[in-house]
Amino acid sequence: MNATENPPDPVTVEPSAALAESVLAGTCLTLEELAGEDPQMLRNVRCAYRIADTDIPVLIQGPTGSGKEAFARAIHLVSRRAARPFVAVNCAAIPETLIESELFGYRPGAFTGARREGLRGRIAQSSGGTLFLDEIGDMPLALQSRLLRVLEEHQIVPLGSDSACEVDLHVLAASHRDLREMIARGTFREDLYYRLNGLTLELPALCARADKERVIHQTLAAETRVHGATRIDREALESLLGYCWPGNVRELRNVIRTALAICDGGVIRLTDLPVQIAAAGRASAPRAGEAAWLAPPPRHPDLLRTAERATLLRVIDVNRGNMSRAAADLGVSRNTLYRKMKRHGIAPESCRAGGFR
Repeated sequence: MNATENPPDPVTVEPSAALAESVLAGTCLTLEELAGEDPQMLRNVRCAYRIADTDIPVLIQGPTGSGKEAFARAIHLVSRRAARPFVAVNCAAIPETLIESELFGYRPGAFTGARREGLRGRIAQSSGGTLFLDEIGDMPLALQSRLLRVLEEHQIVPLGSDSACEVDLHVLAASHRDLREMIARGTFREDLYYRLNGLTLELPALCARADKERVIHQTLAAETRVHGATRIDREALESLLGYCWPGNVRELRNVIRTALAICDGGVIRLTDLPVQIAAAGRASAPRAGEAAWLAPPPRHPDLLRTAERATLLRVIDVNRGNMSRAAADLGVSRNTLYRKMKRHGIAPESCRAGGFR
């Protein structure tokens, strides 16, 4: 758009009273707020309500950043266990040498460096409430057998103890990995998989959601943290709609949070967005006199192909050519990543230049 043209008025984003109050109070989004108007998410919510008050374990699958923990917390809040603790354990974030003691706890003097008073493990802390095992696919194989025993017997034995403790468990687990593929490779126990997936819920990627614009508006409203309004330039909104969001809702939240911090006059403009997102908007910019911003996001295959290729290159570059990390960030397997690179003519050798792996 030329500087001499009159830009359309910015879109005003008014947070709902309920959303603003929940954000100000620091509470979680409800299942309905997370579902929005997306058919897959609405189905997930219907299933979640039906099993919330049972002890059926739930496996939440979806790409990185799609809101798996937020969904697990929302299930906890509608259950009869809502007044009890929600204990989240990120199996990928705890060092392998510590995860056993973190989960099961230990008695005083159980090992060198142990706390004098011992430690009540995360599983015991969640008794009567909800235990959320995030990134369960990253749990060490040896520990998976101990977890399976706990799930079957509802008892734990802290390190350094000979006696078992009863626990009242409801387990929600999540992973962005293909656990069936891991089972085939021998890196995840098949019996644990079937113990965890009493119900499997698939969270869609942000780019696949039918209500992506609603999610963007909701995120804008939440990040303002006030009852007032935030505005977004229509060009900027089109860029957000046209971008493929490899980091999903987490990436969207970070982009909007940054844009709100650097924008002028309370209006988010194209220049306040990261280069790769602004590029998505320029690729679909309307010609002079057209009101193309009223139309749905561009679906021309060449534009989608260009956006996907640009995203692959950016994520690979951010991870300095490390394909395992790039695949994890994109929420796909390494094989899928290589297939996409081949489709877009991206040679692995060029990504390793300059010391990339």
